[in-house]
Amino acid sequence: MREVIPQPLTADAFAPFGEVIEASDRAEQIAINYGFTTRFNDLADVDVGDEGGRAIVSLFRARPLDPPRLKIFERHPLGSQAFVPLQGRPYLVAVAPPGGFDPAAVQVFRAAAYQGVNYRKGVWHHFLLALEAESDFLVIDRAGPGENLDEIDLAEPDQILVRP
Repeated sequence: MREVIPQPLTADAFAPFGEVIEASDRAEQIAINYGFTTRFNDLADVDVGDEGGRAIVSLFRARPLDPPRLKIFERHPLGSQAFVPLQGRPYLVAVAPPGGFDPAAVQVFRAAAYQGVNYRKGVWHHFLLALEAESDFLVIDRAGPGENLDEIDLAEPDQILVRP
């Protein structure tokens, strides 16, 4: 089993896996509502239309793993999946490139309380990894026909212990 220390979540580091959802200077900013609101526009590519899919909005409640030991990864071949934290708590994001799963390719990020993520179709990722306490997330993903979940259980030598 290998141990990793998560790296900070940045748009550049996460780009191979999807988008970081945050109100940053990199985003297109549009003044709306008579100038009382700034819209940070088009932050993620919601890609859920394959095989008749449609976008849905859900809430997920995640409980912390103690210690954070990565044993299971999943991917969604037919749609992207976005997570936005709702309670101002940091969390972990563990991802690997699409294609055949390679435990050595797993990267772990520490997301700030104000950052969401959008996983592209086919990106391997661990389920939600709350850190400090039970945490709620707004989730935008796919509903519809077709098989949209692949899971892999890691053998003990391939599991990853995260040192937050």
